Amino acid sequence: MSRLASNDLSSLPSLRRDARAIFDAALRAADPRQAVERALARYHNRLLLNGQPIFDFTRGRIIVVGAGKAGAPMAQAVEDIAQSDKNIGAVTVKYDHLAPTRAITLYEAGHPLPDENTLLATRALVALLDGVTENDLVLCLFSGGGSALMEWLVDGVTLADLRVFTNELLRCGATIYELNTLRKHISRVKGGQIARLAQPAQVVSLILSDVLGSPLDVIASGPTAPDTSTFANCLKIVDKYRLRETFPPAIIAHYERGARGEIPDTPKPDDPLFQRVTNVIIADNQIACESAADEARARGYAVHLLSTQMQGEARELGRELGRTARTAADKKVCWLGGGEPTVKLRGAGKGGRAQELALAASREIDGGTEIVVLSAGTDGTDGPTDAAGALADNTTVTRARTLGMDPTTFLENNDAYPFFAALDDLVMTGPTNTNVNDLMIVLK
Repeated sequence: MSRLASNDLSSLPSLRRDARAIFDAALRAADPRQAVERALARYHNRLLLNGQPIFDFTRGRIIVVGAGKAGAPMAQAVEDIAQSDKNIGAVTVKYDHLAPTRAITLYEAGHPLPDENTLLATRALVALLDGVTENDLVLCLFSGGGSALMEWLVDGVTLADLRVFTNELLRCGATIYELNTLRKHISRVKGGQIARLAQPAQVVSLILSDVLGSPLDVIASGPTAPDTSTFANCLKIVDKYRLRETFPPAIIAHYERGARGEIPDTPKPDDPLFQRVTNVIIADNQIACESAADEARARGYAVHLLSTQMQGEARELGRELGRTARTAADKKVCWLGGGEPTVKLRGAGKGGRAQELALAASREIDGGTEIVVLSAGTDGTDGPTDAAGALADNTTVTRARTLGMDPTTFLENNDAYPFFAALDDLVMTGPTNTNVNDLMIVLK
């Protein structure tokens, strides 16, 4: 087990111990249960949202639906707050992200690649919306991973098509905005279409944001938000990344039919169906970074919060952060950043964007002053690995070469996971049941 997996941090060197403690403080701030409890409350026969009544328990039912890595604790919090035998629900979570619930059924499905369980769980979710009335409340719980974990495909597109499509999207380097534009336009539940299916009920969505800036139409592909993207946008993205030859023909044909106006687009901001829809962001990267900054200050560091919207290739961000720390004259300083880096696959290795960022940073901070870079995802899983991320310091490169490993070779092969595993420097948290993007912590 990695020394960065343990809750007992006392055995770690001071800078490493501080980095992990700062990361853990960010995780606590993004706790989904606490986020729901801040937003919802019951007062007598009324359910309150941020102190305002939204539902009368004597008149209707609450139907809970949702998808995302944080779904289980969010569902538990709703059950505890509502305390109603009228609750029913279906929420899809990633495998191994279950928790005990009473009235809300939790389904497990594949992430980042959707699988048969994704489709089956979504059918169960959609079935609950059949027959809702204007007195009912459809309470939606969405968090990071929701795009992969909830899907009802348009006619002509198969699960096999969806998996090929998703693989290509993950490889091409497209932004999350572009990814979800493409996803929304082959789906019957994304891009505002859960709101359409929930008519005439009132709809309230509690959203744990994993997207920079928290745009409602992008998080979990915006199931209850108006969609500003179009089929024409889809074709532009396809051509930008040269995906016509690699996407399944059925998906390209669907986009082309939509662009010609032969099939309806997703519901837009002026659609009256959104008059009874409320979308609320209950936690995001900003909250996590602020808590991390408080922990760093408590440990005596001068804090520089770089940005909560850091984007770009992970390896380039890693190099930039490493150079910033190496060349700065500051003493006992903490640089913090949050965001969603991307990886363009060049090799066939195993890793994720957080691990790749740390690997790239390791070459910049090699030798000299003691510097630590911790890069990790708040969901506890970085790419298709069981690690949240990795930690690099000024000894990483030297220790790797002692083991016969060349950091440059591993970086070029996108192979950060075995690199850091050999050094015992993977950041292991297990499932955190939250997701508010990645955190980058640099200590000097």
